[in-house]
Amino acid sequence: MPATEIALLEAAARAAGAIALRHFATGVSASEKPDGSGPVTEADIEIDRMLQDRLLAARPGYGWLSEETPDGVGRLERERQFIVDPIDGTRAFVAGSDDWAHSLAIAERGRIIAAVVYLPRKGQLYSAGLGTGAHLDGRAIAVAGPKPAGQARLLAARPNYEPQHWAAGAPPDIARHFRSSLAWRLCLVADGQFDAMMTLRPAWEWDIAAGALIVTEAGGRATDRTGRALRFNNPHPQTNGVIAGGSLHGEIVSHLA
Repeated sequence: MPATEIALLEAAARAAGAIALRHFATGVSASEKPDGSGPVTEADIEIDRMLQDRLLAARPGYGWLSEETPDGVGRLERERQFIVDPIDGTRAFVAGSDDWAHSLAIAERGRIIAAVVYLPRKGQLYSAGLGTGAHLDGRAIAVAGPKPAGQARLLAARPNYEPQHWAAGAPPDIARHFRSSLAWRLCLVADGQFDAMMTLRPAWEWDIAAGALIVTEAGGRATDRTGRALRFNNPHPQTNGVIAGGSLHGEIVSHLA
């Protein structure tokens, strides 16, 4: 079953990429959402509608959770749900950067069972199925192993390092980096290019669902900021932050306040 679900998500993600690149080539303008939760573009809306039509036509019994679709309780009554972010990293998309992605996942009773993250400008497609491993463009990937002191690399936005988050200061000797897309940050950890990523504020499920499975299938851990397992399709679709990584995961959790 994961193979057929991954194939469905891959085809949909590539179709989303074609729409996004068309908008990207002609210039992108954005407006702020009424609730102040960030920018939205015509590309976000067009991709969201295409994905909803395409995926629910293929799996009419599934629920639907997307950043750009008004939420409803109907998804809670379904055994499986699509959890998608039409464009993860909209600010980067508007700015003309390459680090934005399409994030598509399928949840079953709170667990992610199939996931795809596609970066059209980079031509990279990450995928994972529950129990079948994680891949980048068909190549198996794995999280990085332990690093000597001073060589670990962490992906996180600057506010995550503020003192109130840490019991005794952020872990020392870790190089700090950033990428706009949360989904891509998770994938970069899964591929071993970075040792861990974190976001300590509440995280929307559509930003992290696909990437979380890709990390765990690559041999890493993806939890909330307290180290608890992530569950999806919650009535309020947010988690208590996200920490993902290999051997560095536990060290970060132990340092947090």
